[in-house]
Amino acid sequence: MEQKTFSEIIKRFADIQFNENFDLIVAIANGGIVPAGIINQKLNTEVKILHINFRDDYQQPKYSTPKLVKHIDFEFQGKKILLVDDRIKTGATIDVAKKLLEGAKLIKTFAVNGNADYALYNESCFRFPWRI
Repeated sequence: MEQKTFSEIIKRFADIQFNENFDLIVAIANGGIVPAGIINQKLNTEVKILHINFRDDYQQPKYSTPKLVKHIDFEFQGKKILLVDDRIKTGATIDVAKKLLEGAKLIKTFAVNGNADYALYNESCFRFPWRI
């Protein structure tokens, strides 16, 4: 599997422009945590974690559908949210996350790689440099 360097990806983070002012960055754990932290440095916006799990460490489905594995412990009603994941492949996890965050004023999606409102890449899968 191809791998992008951290420098390549950081350059894309530096260049991306967001059209909205978000109240919250919501990272989908675990894949969205590193990208959300980088975006936090750019936008200076609070980060919260949404604990959803679908795939195992080998990117194979762990459950038949993505599942919330820890209670949502932050307020999101009426907020403008940037929902962050590392990869959006089928959209199943993002769809579940959006349903869980119903009541938010606005939800836009971000992916390092995939089909999202904001994406650094939209190409075949590649290994992220922060994955061990």
